[in-house]
Amino acid sequence: MGELQTAQFSALVVVGLLVFFYGGTFLISTRIGKKEENADGYMTAGNNIGFGISAASMTATWIWASSMYASATSGYTYGVSGPIHYGLWGALMILFIYPFGKRIRAVAPKAHTLAEVMYARHGRSSQLMLAGSNIVGSLISLMSNFIAGGVLISMLSPFTFTQGVFAVAAGVLLYTLWSGFRASVLTDFVQVVAMLGAVAVIVPFIFFAAGFPAAFETGAGNLTAEQGDFFSSTAFMEQGAPYIAAVLAYAIGNQTIAQRLFAVRASLIKPTFLTATVGYGAMVIGVGMLGVLALHLGYEPAGGDMNNLIPGLAAEYLPPVLLALFFIMIVGALSSTADSDLAALSSIMMADVYGQNVAGKERANPRTMLLVGRITMVVATAAAVAFASLRLNILDLLVFVGALWGALVFPVLASFCWDRVTGRAFTTSVVAALAVFLPVRFGWIPVDGVFGIVVDVLSVVGIGVVLGLMVFGFFGARAAKVVGAAAVVVSAPFAVGSLHEYATLCGSLVAYSVSTLVCWAMSARRRQGFDFSLIARRTGDFDGGPRAAAAPESPEAPKPAGTTTP
Repeated sequence: MGELQTAQFSALVVVGLLVFFYGGTFLISTRIGKKEENADGYMTAGNNIGFGISAASMTATWIWASSMYASATSGYTYGVSGPIHYGLWGALMILFIYPFGKRIRAVAPKAHTLAEVMYARHGRSSQLMLAGSNIVGSLISLMSNFIAGGVLISMLSPFTFTQGVFAVAAGVLLYTLWSGFRASVLTDFVQVVAMLGAVAVIVPFIFFAAGFPAAFETGAGNLTAEQGDFFSSTAFMEQGAPYIAAVLAYAIGNQTIAQRLFAVRASLIKPTFLTATVGYGAMVIGVGMLGVLALHLGYEPAGGDMNNLIPGLAAEYLPPVLLALFFIMIVGALSSTADSDLAALSSIMMADVYGQNVAGKERANPRTMLLVGRITMVVATAAAVAFASLRLNILDLLVFVGALWGALVFPVLASFCWDRVTGRAFTTSVVAALAVFLPVRFGWIPVDGVFGIVVDVLSVVGIGVVLGLMVFGFFGARAAKVVGAAAVVVSAPFAVGSLHEYATLCGSLVAYSVSTLVCWAMSARRRQGFDFSLIARRTGDFDGGPRAAAAPESPEAPKPAGTTTP
């Protein structure tokens, strides 16, 4: 099976499938379009989306073509434990969002972006830092989805990779541009239903067409000892542990997630995220098992490119009808996240750049905001198409962005839950974390000797921070401190002296630890606390609804002495 045996569609068939999918989603978006579009509706759909739509949208946004491709790559690289590490931890991170999400909505019920809330909490520097990180992250996400689409179309049709990228980009932009977030969230519902149905049919079919279960017995010799071990330490250290840290950062720092948090009805946050947890885990783990199957079969992806793994298997084993269904499934998966990235980027430029830093909240013109949002979508699409030509490894991109956002997790969460965090502490801690993360992640400085020990110690602290934050959301600060301290004590004897050998994992962990230590050290001695009620008054609608006037007080206006953190 070293050579790919493709069952290519004709150009006419592929064009028909794309017209069917994107034409259908465009028609749906026109049904919800408004002649006089509302800027707040364009960003958050009125903060009142119901359970079915919000749960489907959350699931579809978290499940993207890159998730499917990366999960299969993990299965092909690490064996059966790979998709479990990828899908299970990703699903649990959705679960961990909701307790923090409830707190965020409580203090900022009418916000549009997390960066907007950071402006109300700290001021401009932390706002732009969070907005900037999301612009970078969403562009990378958009690029990776266009890569997935280009690979799919080039493998299953006469069209080239570049032509495929342009087709997908134009299709997503077509239905998202007019109605923004409302188009994204409504079409997500249709897309996730189609994806779930397709996975339920396609994955079992490929397994049995490839000779399951006999293929797992005859192909066992293709696996290394680590790939055959469900409890592989290599799989955990190189895939599981870095992904646990990365997806927690995605959950907290990603504007596509925050946008849905601000859009869903506040009383439905918990059931929405619980449902999305189950849907994501089932679909991504199921698709990831195709990578395990390919490993047993001795299958080699075309050109050695892991992005070709799933399209190659589909072309090898699916009949034309199911191959068409597979095509729609992948296009739906990548589109559901790409439109979310476009909506996120437009809301950042509308609310954070124009709304608060160019015009000012009281003088912002909603019509101009809409123009800014739509121009942003066009420019972002063009940039992502240009970057997609690099054809970078999708799994590496996901882990890198998640680790990069790890520098923001503690400062962001602490800003919502601890009244002593200052804007200076936020900014300094993030910059310091990035200054340590980048050399460790990319090996700019040798990590042997004394520096290696320092990296190990910081990484051990990072383990405690990650586990402590997970516990904090559900059980409070006392339990989080106990779990975090216990994690440091238990892991230190095993980690110090060897953990620096795993650059991806260490880079993520040091980002967590350095940002936490610096933020805590700069905030703990502050006596006066912040009045969280100011946030609700400083954020709100731009369209003349019950928005609050910009308060004259400083963003760091203190609470009365002696008060405690909510």
